[in-house]
Amino acid sequence: MSSTIRAKVKHGILEPLEKIDLPEGEEVVITIFGRPSNLDFEAFSRSAGGWKGTLNVESLLHNIYADRLVSTRPEPRL
Repeated sequence: MSSTIRAKVKHGILEPLEKIDLPEGEEVVITIFGRPSNLDFEAFSRSAGGWKGTLNVESLLHNIYADRLVSTRPEPRL
């Protein structure tokens, strides 16, 4: 059986906001998903496009491919 309920944290303990139909002493697994606040979403929206024009993509790609050619391992002995 699985279900989703809402709960509040009070003094470090989760208190269900809805009735739970479980036998006393039943062990359950709880997965906690944080709910994003409106402030988080607004900050994300404001930052959209903030990096545009601040990065030389051609230079970045050149450096990435050049760094891939650098060997950090010693040559194997035959």
